[in-house]
Amino acid sequence: MTSPMSVALGPGREFASIARWVRQWGSRAHGIGDDAAILDVPTGTRLVVSTDTTTEDVHFRRAWLAPIEIGWRATMAALSDLAAMGAEPLGVLIALGAPASWDGALDEVLHGVGDACEAAKVPIIGGDTTRSPVLTLGITVLGTATAPMRRDGARPGDLIYLTGSLGGPRAALEAWQAGKLPRATHRARFARPVARLSMGAWCAANGATAAIDLSDGLVADAGHIAAASGMQLTIELAAVPVLGGVMARDALASGEEYELLVTGPSGMDAAAKLARIGTLTPIGRVVATTLADGACVVVRDGPRRVDPPPGYDHLSPQ
Repeated sequence: MTSPMSVALGPGREFASIARWVRQWGSRAHGIGDDAAILDVPTGTRLVVSTDTTTEDVHFRRAWLAPIEIGWRATMAALSDLAAMGAEPLGVLIALGAPASWDGALDEVLHGVGDACEAAKVPIIGGDTTRSPVLTLGITVLGTATAPMRRDGARPGDLIYLTGSLGGPRAALEAWQAGKLPRATHRARFARPVARLSMGAWCAANGATAAIDLSDGLVADAGHIAAASGMQLTIELAAVPVLGGVMARDALASGEEYELLVTGPSGMDAAAKLARIGTLTPIGRVVATTLADGACVVVRDGPRRVDPPPGYDHLSPQ
């Protein structure tokens, strides 16, 4: 393994920058300096891989976030996919695209990546750099799991559980778009999300039948579990935890939350509390589909059925 403090990458501005970032990361970077990373996968586990892209003016605007927050947020968004699978992080790769206007801020962006990896206890193992019209961070994450959670395992009678409280990212975004400063609690949820890695691993080991992380909104992402499992997911609006200052219905459509939606047997919330792993809130139940509804998400406000708000779709006309 190449020492992060002694890596030699060759001449030129690009490689000098990479060497500087590796020195900045210190022990948070492992094995950088070859064409590819070499990893050992523990016996009896499966490799879990995901990639996530954060693009300027699509996922954020430069005026909204500090460079260090951009790096943190992009990395945690990718690591959240591992959390949803119940995987333990193994390594992170960074594909960085940046225009010249970002050159003075890239050290801070990559500092944020390093901080997120340190918090998740996962090394940076490689990546790529290129010029780009806007700042783009493509984060690939690798992990291992004995029995990865999937989206297709929800069964009738399962409860639907949620980690955390929703609505902050949407509220922050709406404030910025209106030319206002968002509440500190809302801004923090947008700028400094935390991948629920420990909770995901615990759920995978304690009876969870399906899981997904909330990137496009609660109802939209619940719909992915419903479709994959061929089930109906019924969500009780009053049971959904929301941040102060957020309407419950708005929270249903709040994207980029990076909380986990998990299905599993009753009692998982109490068991998680007893294990001091975090909070799981029951917000509904999985039921068999009806001919009229098919696989879908139903939102109820008491006895009344509520039309769910649409989630975010990257390829739909905006």
